[in-house]
Amino acid sequence: MSEREDTVQSLPEAEATSSTAETASNAGEAASDKETLPSLEEQLRIAELKAAEHYDAWLRAKAETENVRRRAQEDLAKAAKFAIERFAAELLAVKDSLEAALADQNQSPEALRAGVELTLKQLVAAFEKHAVAEINPLGKKFDPHLHQAIALVESEAAPNTVVSVLQKGYRLHERILRPALVTVAKAKENAENA
Repeated sequence: MSEREDTVQSLPEAEATSSTAETASNAGEAASDKETLPSLEEQLRIAELKAAEHYDAWLRAKAETENVRRRAQEDLAKAAKFAIERFAAELLAVKDSLEAALADQNQSPEALRAGVELTLKQLVAAFEKHAVAEINPLGKKFDPHLHQAIALVESEAAPNTVVSVLQKGYRLHERILRPALVTVAKAKENAENA
């Protein structure tokens, strides 16, 4: 055999040897992959455990959220129920003063008046402490947001001015508790129209 034939014959043998080595290597990798990868049953079991963990965590989070919502509702209910507690405590002193004035049968009119004035001062102090403000618009321009007009009257005052206050109004911070009941000046009619 010539040298060339030797080379030609050795090429297929080399390729076959190389191919066999690759196949053996691939088979070895596949065998090692099978050893490192869990079986389908094992993967399913792991996935089911994770799903159970997530479901449990979700249930706990849902329960905690429900507890927070319930506590917030209870706090709001308590706040609404006891919102006037401090104001009511201030009014107890006013009630005590009025009862004391009524209990004394032998008071002079001057002493009774002085007692009522003191009681009124207590009430005004309680109102001020809790931001209850009086609305007394005498001589001011009529404001339908603050006042309720009972009548229009002819007056020397400018038209649309509060002439008299029949009942004072009150507001709590910016909210109107009761509008002031007022009479308002109307525009004078001309003598020619009369």
